Amino acid sequence: MNYEKKCFALHRRFNDDGYATRTTIEQMRVEKSIEHRYDVYFENDSDDDESVLKIILFRAEHIEYLKNGLFKPLDHHFYVLDTSRSWMVYWISLSLNLLGESDYLKKSLQIISFLRNCESPHGGYGGGPNQEPHLAATYAAVNAIVTIGNDIAFNSLNRVAIEKFLRRMQQPNGSFTLHESGEVDIRGAYCALSVAKLLHIPTYPESDLFHGTADWILSCQTYEGGFGAAPGHEAHGGYTFCGVAALALLDQLDRCDFDALMHWTANRQLSFEGGFSGRTNKLVDGCYSFWNGAVLPILQSWRVGKNQMVSLDRWLFDQEALQEYVLICCQNHPGGGLVDKPGKNRDFYHTCYTLSGLSIAQNSFNSRIVIGVSDNLVEPIHPVFNIPCQSLEALREYLKRKDNQEELK
Repeated sequence: MNYEKKCFALHRRFNDDGYATRTTIEQMRVEKSIEHRYDVYFENDSDDDESVLKIILFRAEHIEYLKNGLFKPLDHHFYVLDTSRSWMVYWISLSLNLLGESDYLKKSLQIISFLRNCESPHGGYGGGPNQEPHLAATYAAVNAIVTIGNDIAFNSLNRVAIEKFLRRMQQPNGSFTLHESGEVDIRGAYCALSVAKLLHIPTYPESDLFHGTADWILSCQTYEGGFGAAPGHEAHGGYTFCGVAALALLDQLDRCDFDALMHWTANRQLSFEGGFSGRTNKLVDGCYSFWNGAVLPILQSWRVGKNQMVSLDRWLFDQEALQEYVLICCQNHPGGGLVDKPGKNRDFYHTCYTLSGLSIAQNSFNSRIVIGVSDNLVEPIHPVFNIPCQSLEALREYLKRKDNQEELK
């Protein structure tokens, strides 16, 4: 990094004004570790163009890490993840697709077989075989199946049973429990809506499914502008994504405090680190590359749809800075896999959502912005569903054929 650029970056560091707290001390420690990562990349380089070419996506290493994890039994140390196995299939499948391994996934009939074993006879999917159905696990399983992207995978989806499950989870006020007698939060509403919209299950106002849901979600927006898990909860990046995506799917996004939402989300991108944090005064975390990174494209897409003036060439965040954070600070392990921040352990969750955020940062309406070498480009995703655009198009064509066949009977 040249002298002028480094000086500019240092001016963006956190300033505690001489009043140290546990929070400020941790923030400064993280900034120091990130500064070290940038120094490793750009040490002794005076030419920015040459420095940028050192930024490389370790594609082969990530693919090997993901493929090893897809069919490997859980280590006994990770038995607590047994209820998240459908999620891990989704995280790994999406990551492989983003890295260009879609053909590999289409040949993996074991994935479909495993997810069928997670399906409840009463509709919906559990986190693993013979487990109770759960809305989050159902979202993960459906997204994994759609990500595979062929008719064999699509044929495994039982839309009738899934609709019945969604109706059982719906509450009178429009919210959704995540499982029978389970907790209610904004994740349930989003997961249910995403699944219903993907599978062409009729929703409000065509049916009473999701009646009142928009009103309940709007009650989760906070004074800051983001959305909390439930009414009265703190604004959070993951819950904000769920609220924004759900309102977009319901065509009700204009009912929220749009300006406050954009302001809160844009301010989650940290000026020194380049990545996003999940809440006000919290540390950077690679997974929010998607959770927050997807919100602004959804808002911009909404305004484009309403014929409002908005940029078609760039998202409303620093796309280059986010890519630098993902590629320089989140690729710590020589064996592949991405992390939350320097010094953290790799896992499939952060690998998935940092790659999803990387995809969003690279692909806008009318342009591609790719830092480093051209091979850093990953596949585009749909920001509302977090599935590959190509897979989504294949599903829509499949359902169109399926619905036409049903009409001819």
